[in-house]
Amino acid sequence: MLETLTVKDAVELAVVERNGFIESRHAGAAVVLSPTGEVVSAHGNTQALILARSSLKPLQAVACLTAGAPLVGEQMGLSTASHAGTDRHVEVVRAMLADGGLTEDDLRCPADWPSDSATRTELVRDNGQPARIRMNCSGKHAAMLRACVATGWSTHDYLSPEHPLQVHIRDVVERLSGERIAATAIDGCGAPVHVLTLLGLARAIHRIGSASERSPFALHRVAGTLVRTVRELPWTIDGPGGADTIAIEKLGVFAKGGAEGVMVMIAPDGTTVALKTLDGSLRARTIVAATLLARAGAVSDAQVADLAASLPLAVLGGGTAVGAIRPGAGI
Repeated sequence: MLETLTVKDAVELAVVERNGFIESRHAGAAVVLSPTGEVVSAHGNTQALILARSSLKPLQAVACLTAGAPLVGEQMGLSTASHAGTDRHVEVVRAMLADGGLTEDDLRCPADWPSDSATRTELVRDNGQPARIRMNCSGKHAAMLRACVATGWSTHDYLSPEHPLQVHIRDVVERLSGERIAATAIDGCGAPVHVLTLLGLARAIHRIGSASERSPFALHRVAGTLVRTVRELPWTIDGPGGADTIAIEKLGVFAKGGAEGVMVMIAPDGTTVALKTLDGSLRARTIVAATLLARAGAVSDAQVADLAASLPLAVLGGGTAVGAIRPGAGI
């Protein structure tokens, strides 16, 4: 059976400190690539296999766009999002569907409540119900459907691993990562998600992050436009108070977290981080990635400190901060 990194493969990425006592530790692996793509630092087993989860979305979005999905601006941003389900997000996804002659019924992601607490509270007060379009992956699914419409592929079975769109996505992932997909699973939203090495994911993300919009190759032009669009519209990829949105706003990076503690982050100069926490925890991944970028000289320590102040890293005792989640000895 294939599996991700083991305890022996991992290093201490972060610790949780309470009143000077280290209460918990988050282990995992991380890799940093230079602006030209060389490995700057490796922490733990970077050749370990991981399920990229939603950190794969930028690659899936590039594949949908190269397959013909005619998305620009906010719609392009939503194509790579794990959005918060706010009315603003939903309005864009509805437009993505309507512009392709599609409706919410064409989505094959499960119904869900919005992750944005204010939106969820308002829906509950209005006797609303979970909806597919509120699910955080609905933008990705809408992009997949738009690619199918543009290419003339069937839409009812677009999530089948054998569907032409999913075959195209696998091809794009392999081309960008430079490695063969080790296995395919089904993500929480129902779409195929692929197994790569952590280093392979980093290389793929680096390639889209350093791609030029003026490249003679369509794949690179699309990737460059996607990354620029998300940096200009950070609310699209996550939402108010979301860690990815905050990181983009504070650091000017491209950031995309995935379930089970996966994170990719690209600095403006192309320096790239990919990491995976062994226990699947999400709470430390953004500050760890940002810290690694700072240690590579891609962002400043002051920027990272400003980011940390905006993330929920405080450890509370009686409602007062008595400690913090912070990077660990392994990085």
